[in-house]
Amino acid sequence: MYQPLKIPIKWDVSTMLASFRPKSTPRHRLSRFVTKEAIARLLKIKVEQIYRFECWAHILYVHAQGMSRFVSYADFPPVVGVESPSGLDFGYWKRRMASLKERFAPNFWVDFYGDKFHQAVSVAELLEWGELVGVIKLMLSAIALESLRKVYAQEKSLLQHF
Repeated sequence: MYQPLKIPIKWDVSTMLASFRPKSTPRHRLSRFVTKEAIARLLKIKVEQIYRFECWAHILYVHAQGMSRFVSYADFPPVVGVESPSGLDFGYWKRRMASLKERFAPNFWVDFYGDKFHQAVSVAELLEWGELVGVIKLMLSAIALESLRKVYAQEKSLLQHF
């Protein structure tokens, strides 16, 4: 009759758990919206002054000339070229605005999108930025949205006629 061998097995729980730890921390879902232009506008510095930035799990660390700052991912406006904002993203932004006791997105968002409208080199690119602003329009004040609409109309007219 077959009898299994009785070999003592030592289980070391600490080594088992260590092997399941990720090698790096996962990136925050809003990190896809981080750009040097947005960092510069947020910190009121020039893009050239930024040495580097590090995307950590819950916060962004910016190294720039004369400063090192931690910045929340929820401070950055969405950009084109990456996945469009979804419900979870809006939750992060709303929570951040509530913590700052604000009802709407920061004013630098309006300046950021105004610049993107000015920098558009084609009507198609302008339309992309306009559609993105349309997605987040509930986060902007009525005055901010109206000013962006005016800039958009001016830039569209210029691009179509020149």
